[in-house]
Amino acid sequence: MNIETALKEAMAIEGALGVALVDYESGMSLGVLGGGQGLDLEVAAAGNTEVVRAKTRTLGLLGVEDSIEDILITLGAHYHIIRPLGNSGGSLFLYLALDRSRGNLALARHALKRIEGKLEV
Repeated sequence: MNIETALKEAMAIEGALGVALVDYESGMSLGVLGGGQGLDLEVAAAGNTEVVRAKTRTLGLLGVEDSIEDILITLGAHYHIIRPLGNSGGSLFLYLALDRSRGNLALARHALKRIEGKLEV
């Protein structure tokens, strides 16, 4: 599956507000879909790049030899899911903003895992 198809599948997740595929080495988005007023995906991509870098660095300092499956940020109205892609050589992540009142966190995580497995970059 290509980037465009992956982003469309992610936006089909119930409650999805926006999605981005991001290179956390550069902080640049390879693609975005959704977003809008109150959710600037380019700003979110850059900010979440710092989150992934910090967590990766912390795991290294702790000597934890494991990979991050996903990072969840819970807000009052949204879930923000960051899923580093293991099949990308370790430099890409999917970022999904999900409306808490309409979305299901477990199903969204499962869907992102499925999308990751089919995505070819």
